Amino acid sequence: MSSPLNHPLVRTFLSSVERRTAALPAAWREELLEDLREEIAAALADDRAEDAAGDAPGDGDSAIGDERVRQVLDWIGTPEEIAADALAEESGSIPPEPEDAGATWVTLGIAVLPVPLCLVPGVGIPLGLVAALGALVRLWRSAPWARREKRQATLFVLSPMVTVPMLAVALSLAFDGISAPAFVASLLIALTLPVVGAIRLARSAARLREQAGA
Repeated sequence: MSSPLNHPLVRTFLSSVERRTAALPAAWREELLEDLREEIAAALADDRAEDAAGDAPGDGDSAIGDERVRQVLDWIGTPEEIAADALAEESGSIPPEPEDAGATWVTLGIAVLPVPLCLVPGVGIPLGLVAALGALVRLWRSAPWARREKRQATLFVLSPMVTVPMLAVALSLAFDGISAPAFVASLLIALTLPVVGAIRLARSAARLREQAGA
């Protein structure tokens, strides 16, 4: 099974970012590229899981289409935007505004809460929607993240609204009918993107706090 990172469009995208951020310190540039690799791999993992669930035994692995890869890369941002944000932050033209670590973790905790809340019988879905709205309000009002990161975080928070129904249908088709285990499995798979997004934002906020304390 080939890695999504080996897709030609992904390789071209990462090479462009690396080329445009050549002025960054090597460690910082590699951290940025690693974050992007994790983000892309997580975004495309749901597609691979859905394809695997829908395949009959022996069908093999389905390739991820170019259009889907382009959609993921568009969500992340253009290499020009990513490089501009990183270079501006490194040069100090965007003053770092670190916030208390506790406030950051509250925001990120709320951001991953909607999916688990959907498991609460009866009121889970309304609670999940309220948590998602609260997370988005806190994310956009928080200082540690650039606008590009906030746009990506918005997609991470809202992604389960799309991935859960798709995965539930795929798993139900694979296992002959919609069932509670299929729904729970789809929720757990859909949790991947919000968790990866929260980890990435936590690293970014921590880096700002380190810079401010240096």
